[in-house]
Amino acid sequence: MKTRTRKAIGATAGIAAIALSVPLAVTAYAQPDTEPAPALEIPDPKGPGCDAFKTAVPNFKSLNDVPVGTALQSIPDVSTFYSAISGGFNPAVNIVPVLENGPYVVFAPTNEAFAKLAPAQVDALKADPAALSDLVYYHDFLGLLGNEDVKGQRPTQQGAEIKVDGDGGDIKINDTAKLVCGAIFAKNARIYLIDTVLDPKTPPTALTPTSTSTTSTTPTTTSETPTPAAPAAEAPAPAEPMPAADAPIG
Repeated sequence: MKTRTRKAIGATAGIAAIALSVPLAVTAYAQPDTEPAPALEIPDPKGPGCDAFKTAVPNFKSLNDVPVGTALQSIPDVSTFYSAISGGFNPAVNIVPVLENGPYVVFAPTNEAFAKLAPAQVDALKADPAALSDLVYYHDFLGLLGNEDVKGQRPTQQGAEIKVDGDGGDIKINDTAKLVCGAIFAKNARIYLIDTVLDPKTPPTALTPTSTSTTSTTPTTTSETPTPAAPAAEAPAPAEPMPAADAPIG
């Protein structure tokens, strides 16, 4: 009887031990060792107008978490440009949804840049959806490029190309527009405030073709026709066999 009791107690203890170990094992597998992704380091924008920008938008680093349309709408100094791209100039021209499907680099002319345009020119843009579309799309190209990498020849969404020179806070676009402040980080976009409205009708100088020609390594041949070789002399026809001499009569 004692032996049976001990066996029963031992079996009960073993079952309890297994029951305790199973949840612990499940818990161990249910908690994978994952580390949080490091936060994106957002650099300060550069340019001669960045102090004024930071005063106007003190929480500018939070723009990295919002779409580019919301970011542009949050910058008071580009309210005219935002109106031009969002249907404010003409309801038929609203490219904000396109830009928010980035990544895009957006060159946003300041309000002062638009003030340089003649009032009649602005009125003409508002009345001509095609011209307005050309203008606003000419200020954007695909990419997420910071101050040190934005330079180069860039094909815009309008189709024509722009030229970006310089880096850091000293950047010029199409030899006319200068950087005011940038790059400002938005979700899927980098925004550069510029002091002049870019005109797709006046492309920059010294643009080089974007497609590079491939140098062929195939050896060239001369155009002279080679002189055909002289035909080989015909072999002489074999001589006819001489008639055999009469065999001696034995």
